Amino acid sequence: METPKRRMGRPKNFNSNEKQTTILALDRALDVVDALAHANGMTLSQLSAHLDQSPATMHRVLATLHARNFVEMDERAQTWHIGSAAFRMGSAFLRRSSIVERSRPIMRELMEATGETSNLGIERNGVVMFISQVETQESIRAFFPPGTLSPMHASGIGKALLSCYSETRTNQYLRMAELTRFTEKTIILPDMLKNELTVIREKGWAFDDEEKAEGMRCIAAPIRDIYGEAVAGVSISGPTHRIPKSEVERIGALVSDAAAQVSRGLGSS
Repeated sequence: METPKRRMGRPKNFNSNEKQTTILALDRALDVVDALAHANGMTLSQLSAHLDQSPATMHRVLATLHARNFVEMDERAQTWHIGSAAFRMGSAFLRRSSIVERSRPIMRELMEATGETSNLGIERNGVVMFISQVETQESIRAFFPPGTLSPMHASGIGKALLSCYSETRTNQYLRMAELTRFTEKTIILPDMLKNELTVIREKGWAFDDEEKAEGMRCIAAPIRDIYGEAVAGVSISGPTHRIPKSEVERIGALVSDAAAQVSRGLGSS
């Protein structure tokens, strides 16, 4: 009797217990890369304390990653940083989706029309991950490098995406999410957030009014794919003095139109 074929790229015991399949050394190395990705440089002692590992262990991991250019060291400050190989890996993730490529020219037009930084974000594991940005030339501007994470409830893109959820999925999110307060304007009550999402659905765009950072505003709209599902969000963000409330409706229409252009490029009707 012929042996059933398994999926290419997966070993025979792929679905076995996670503890048996996890490679400890690789897991530890990925912890180091993740920690450095979220920090603006860390010393060996800081990294050891952060990951609860001995300096000797961390030194071996860093030496291995350094040899493959996944981390770099600032000799003067004695701090470790993400290296060029990690950037190449991250860029490969972005190349998987045509959303980034299709969005860039439209985001640039949006930045030029509003004078503010334009952002592109997607939902990943219950948070917003920014994957592209076209920066304004203004000296005071929002900055979200690719890979930056932001909570859904306190983000323009996050709220735009939440507004596209079904009632069941929205309730599930509200049960699981921690609605952390960042400023006095952060929406932390589930009922208030539900009401906000209703308004967003009616308008077609979301408004983050200093809900994540004081002095900063963001206006966002969802991007839909060929199936009509919200797969990303586009936004503009900037300081309150350059985005007065009297301009929010006008800018909201521009952002909504930009999202619609990208959506059409993805096959959405």
